[in-house]
Amino acid sequence: MTLDRFFPFLVWGRRYGRDDLQGDLIAGVIVTLMLIPQSLAYAMLANLPPEVGLYASTVPLLAYAVFGSSRTLAVGPVAVVSLMTAAAIGQVAAPGTAEAAGAALLLAALSGLFLLALGLLRLGFLANLLSHPVVSGFISASAIMIAVSQIKHVLGVAGGGGAVYEQVYSLVLELPTLNPVTAVIGLVALAWLFWVRRGLAPLLRRWLGWSGRLVDVIVRAAPVVAVALSTLVVYAFSLAERAGVAVVGSFPAGLPPLTLPPLDAPLAVDLLPAAVLIAIVGFVESVSVAQALAAKRREHIEPNQELIGLGAANLAAGFTGGYPVTGGFARSGVNFAAGARTPLAGVLTAVLIGVVALVATPLFRDLPNAVLAATIIVAVLSLVDLGKIAEVFRYSTADGLAMAATIVGVLALGIELGIVIGIALSLAIHVYRTSRPHIAVVGRVPGTEHYRNVERHKVLTDPRVLAVRVDESLYFPNARYLEERVMALVARNPKVERVVLICSAVNLIDASAIESLEALIHHLRDAGVAFDLAEVKGPVMDRLERSHIFPLLEGRIHLSTHAAMMAGERPAGTTAAA
Repeated sequence: MTLDRFFPFLVWGRRYGRDDLQGDLIAGVIVTLMLIPQSLAYAMLANLPPEVGLYASTVPLLAYAVFGSSRTLAVGPVAVVSLMTAAAIGQVAAPGTAEAAGAALLLAALSGLFLLALGLLRLGFLANLLSHPVVSGFISASAIMIAVSQIKHVLGVAGGGGAVYEQVYSLVLELPTLNPVTAVIGLVALAWLFWVRRGLAPLLRRWLGWSGRLVDVIVRAAPVVAVALSTLVVYAFSLAERAGVAVVGSFPAGLPPLTLPPLDAPLAVDLLPAAVLIAIVGFVESVSVAQALAAKRREHIEPNQELIGLGAANLAAGFTGGYPVTGGFARSGVNFAAGARTPLAGVLTAVLIGVVALVATPLFRDLPNAVLAATIIVAVLSLVDLGKIAEVFRYSTADGLAMAATIVGVLALGIELGIVIGIALSLAIHVYRTSRPHIAVVGRVPGTEHYRNVERHKVLTDPRVLAVRVDESLYFPNARYLEERVMALVARNPKVERVVLICSAVNLIDASAIESLEALIHHLRDAGVAFDLAEVKGPVMDRLERSHIFPLLEGRIHLSTHAAMMAGERPAGTTAAA
């Protein structure tokens, strides 16, 4: 049982059959066709040599297949993590140097170690510090930044700048120097890829009557056509030499090498914050798509095991010439739609990409950078969802502000500062909300034993009993607030002889809250007011029983609100409140 827990492949491996192999083989081939151009493109986005993208798409997939819990998640280089990698290593080394490649290895290893530590310590819940609005805003802003950063390759200009507005300004200034042949290739590739996404699917369904799943797979694999045709055109007309079209160029063939990340403590300290952010963002992205796909097949995803699987994949990348990896949205969707049954589909993908890296790298020598950039632009723009801001604002102004601040921060200040701003705002909003919990005075619904907010329902109240419901766990940020609110309510109601605190929503009580309850009990007693608790949950009761205030509450803790209200009831004095 213990081995099954840490090595999920032992579970699905025992029941592996011919149907599983057929589905995995088809999915492995299709994802390979999709992942090869993506690997090269995302390596370019990370300012790393093209072979690094291929290396990051082989051994890390094998490591995830051994330790990961998702049966259909496709691991490898992704756009957002590639951009974060470029930003991180750009601060410590010049692009294209051996130092930059070493920094990428160390970044992957640090991310892997952090993920592995979180998984082994069962700390996957820490990823919840990234709220969904912040994640959505971060992904949208990062996608915009990535798309803008690739326009220079599509047009064949030098470009420059860090923030989005700086890049746009640089592009405008350099438009007169664009390479016309490069621009034609890049814009045609963009038009083709955009049309494939929007127009090819309806065409295939209407004319050929093909199924939705098959159509989706074909659409996702369409960049291979752009890569193949553009490479043939550049090779046939020698456009790299005659027209100055920037191409991938020659890069070494061979399987991923065994590498050792640089053992440089100062460099590790410099890269650690970025490694932690990459690990958290990658995990959130990965586990989100893994859970969504697992739900479609009624399978189970274990988040802490996913941390271990992704940690192993990143460690593998760090020791085999790669850079940080995670599970990708589009790639995993294609893997699922193509019929992948188990992580063996990823193993087959890794093997096929290894074969390509070993024998087929000369085929990519004349691949235009403009086409790779177009592939990136089309892939990332599907992640942009600015309409989500208005939707979030409609139901939560605070969450909308956090999302908007994350987007503005990423676009204006960069990836790392932007997401730190989003996380800080999310935490601040959470602390503020929980420090001022909703507290309702309740009364009895006529003819029932149910109690509801006096401001929302017509209920019966007793002026001698103040029934207060607190809708939050009690801990140090809100303990004094509850004490002050209850005392203020008592001060406004001089007839109150007893306060009943309803704890139906209290899941936790800490030492600060216990001290505050003790002070409240004494203040109320000094005012001649008794204090009761109702609907106390088991874990909260356990803590109260171990605390020094339990003797003060003995006999005054009630199973239900109605029981508390009936305790010591006198017949006169009930009134109706609107």
